[in-house]
Amino acid sequence: MQDTNVQNYIKEVLENMPADWLNLTTHRLDIYNESLAKTQFLDQFENLYHANNAEPAALKKLPTAYDYIRLGHPLSCILEWGIANLNNLAPEHVITFSSKTVPILAILRKNLLANKKTQILYTDELPNFFDADIVKNIYGYNFELKKIEQGAAIPKFNGSTLFISENEKIGAVALTPTIDFFLSLQGQLGSTLIVNGEKNKDYISEIQHVRRRETIAMTPANCLIALKWLGKQPSIALNNEDENKPSVLNSIKEITGSPTAALVGSSGLSIQYAIMMGLIHDAQEKHKGKAIKFIVPPNCYGGTNDQARRVAACLDNVEIVDLLVDGDNEMVQSIDAVLTKIAAEDAIPYIIAEIPTNPRVEVPDLQQLKAVLSKERKTSTGETAIDPVFILDQTFCPNYHFLGEGEILSTVRAISYASGSKFPSGGKCTAGYVVGNTKTIALMEKIELHLTLCDNEATALQYEILAKQLPSMNKRIIDAYYNTREFVNFIHETLPEAKINFVSESLAAQGFTPSVFSLDLPTKGNTAEEKESYKRALNLKLINLMITEIPNESKFCVSYGQLKGSYWTIPATSTQGTTKEGDKDYIVRVSLSGNMDLAHHKRVFLKFVENI
Repeated sequence: MQDTNVQNYIKEVLENMPADWLNLTTHRLDIYNESLAKTQFLDQFENLYHANNAEPAALKKLPTAYDYIRLGHPLSCILEWGIANLNNLAPEHVITFSSKTVPILAILRKNLLANKKTQILYTDELPNFFDADIVKNIYGYNFELKKIEQGAAIPKFNGSTLFISENEKIGAVALTPTIDFFLSLQGQLGSTLIVNGEKNKDYISEIQHVRRRETIAMTPANCLIALKWLGKQPSIALNNEDENKPSVLNSIKEITGSPTAALVGSSGLSIQYAIMMGLIHDAQEKHKGKAIKFIVPPNCYGGTNDQARRVAACLDNVEIVDLLVDGDNEMVQSIDAVLTKIAAEDAIPYIIAEIPTNPRVEVPDLQQLKAVLSKERKTSTGETAIDPVFILDQTFCPNYHFLGEGEILSTVRAISYASGSKFPSGGKCTAGYVVGNTKTIALMEKIELHLTLCDNEATALQYEILAKQLPSMNKRIIDAYYNTREFVNFIHETLPEAKINFVSESLAAQGFTPSVFSLDLPTKGNTAEEKESYKRALNLKLINLMITEIPNESKFCVSYGQLKGSYWTIPATSTQGTTKEGDKDYIVRVSLSGNMDLAHHKRVFLKFVENI
């Protein structure tokens, strides 16, 4: 009876759910409590279930489940809740993934760090993209792989037992006490991982963190299909990625001017993970035994920073080196100093950097950058040092040509990637992409291998969305830049004592036309602590005024490159969430679109100035 109640309620919810559950990639931070991610949403959802209330108004009042759908969303939470209920489990014990590989890697990572053994059992065939040798030799994970007969007893094991089922049916599963983790592969939809028993509860947050950083949750569209299956509703035919993939690759080639074919992942961080593991793989083959150094700005996007350090934590020969790029530190000089030190150590340098930087929106002298990256350096023994690979996060200005023939970074080893939830899709999906120059063709092959191994390629619907959105991207970038420039000029005039970080007119003329800027508001107080406290309160006062006065366009959100409206956030409490406290930026970051009521924004900002 319980099963029927759950299935009927899910069916009714799907008929009445808010459209945003399916279509939004980002949500308002002011109605989101990160410490209660998923649980706050599910607690209130459970109350509605017990009241048998699936009215549209009631569903619309539910709090935000996660601030960003890469991490999870209402439909992934409901799917996990539904599966948990059918198996008498707590909802947190069920975790859905877009990838069929990464949940395996998540368990292996936890056990590597805990020095615990893992056995992986399967009955049919493992997914053909799961390469056990690479997972052991490149990722550094240890496990035993065993094929068993259907229905055979699960052998006891001194460690964790992961059972992989290729049964695409969604719903109840056959759990036994000897299975610690049950992974159900759901074809093109992704996978569902069940963490079995209280003894494995401490794995949940770490598995969630892998989903947060190295892949994405099962997408809203795919969760909707899975939920319809779960509710015994007619199945839906999945669209075919092959129809849209060629169009997407052609658009990216035109936009970037890159000579290599693009690789498209389920998110920017999915792509970045493939980049990191692909470069590590290349280094292990060509420079076996040498130390690998990932050079990363400590205050860059928190996902980049966190993921890089997580990868390094698993491999003895991989280390993170800080690259100071903002404020009093200049990127080119910092790179030169770091590369000279790494060359002396005869190590392998991989640089991850954003241009423009985030959140200070600074662009280095590109000729000097090229010269520093091209410089031949020597090891401490006088040998020629290994040349660096420059890994460029180009999310803020994805239309600038860095890599094509004759472009500024065409003669050094360089690759460029971008988050797809920004301008590429206009905020309609998370898919990201990477391209390379002629000097990185072999590296791109390794990156593709790891994107495939992790089952992190963009989904069919993501390809479809990108095929529709990419052709208009460059125009949207220019339109958004013009609004941003006008708003920045207005702030200069109305609040001249504020410090604004934005590109100069001369940089914009060179092609750097971002539509994001950071605002360091004027402050007051007798001590540094008083001044900082006053400024932080003022930041929130501005943001709250904007989203209150312009609720249809202005959001407290980390987004950028959306099709309409404006987005306001404080990097220290959003994009820099995992960054060390001393490297965080307690300033206002603003991003504007090409479709917004700029005059209204000016009036509200003037109101703010008049009341401080």
